[in-house]
Amino acid sequence: MSTELLFLKDAYQKTGLATVIAHTSEGGVVLDKSLFYATSGGQPGDSGTLCWDNSEMVVATTIKVDRGAIALVPVDGQSLPPVGTEVSMELDWSKRHGHMRVHTALHLLSVVIPLPVSGGSIGAEKGRLDFNMPDAPEDKAVLQAQLQSLIDQDLPVLADSITNEELEANPGLVKTMSVSPPRGTGHIRLIRIGEGGAQVDLQPCGGTHVTRTGEIGKIRLGKVEKKGKVNRRIYLHLEA
Repeated sequence: MSTELLFLKDAYQKTGLATVIAHTSEGGVVLDKSLFYATSGGQPGDSGTLCWDNSEMVVATTIKVDRGAIALVPVDGQSLPPVGTEVSMELDWSKRHGHMRVHTALHLLSVVIPLPVSGGSIGAEKGRLDFNMPDAPEDKAVLQAQLQSLIDQDLPVLADSITNEELEANPGLVKTMSVSPPRGTGHIRLIRIGEGGAQVDLQPCGGTHVTRTGEIGKIRLGKVEKKGKVNRRIYLHLEA
């Protein structure tokens, strides 16, 4: 039992058709294909709706289940579409698009702060990264200006891939120590920001992203929190 991950082919697809192939013991719905991203790597699972006949199920979140399948978790009290039913999927696009903008912005934050990342979290309006950073940044305003400059260059954001063996030979590609690169197919998905001599970032990632950095818009760096002897948490906010 596995689910075709439509969001990896086109993160901008908002609606589509799928067939219910199973129900989980916890009350989730497994589809043969999904627009809904499952919680992973600091990015929350998508929400939205499933429609069939004259019925509707509101999707609270999406999670991974066994053997390459993902399950849509309904809001409490919702009826599930029967196995074998064709359903119409509709994403909560505003929330997903916010995740895409924040996720890409956090990749760029790891460019202007070239230190190992020990954790992170993505929301629809803000996100954060935890860096191995013994001392707080000397000038947060300078970092924010550098980050905004990268965003304003409107660089292309592209998906690529390498083999497991190629990744093992290039360990420097992995910036986030707390999250393992997405494996299992023999190939590792990479997100590349910029091309050729204008490339600014390349790292393994299974999440959803905007196609150009200009789509992120204006950002603001928020609090810098001390989270340990050598750890600082930096928050990033979307301004519009």
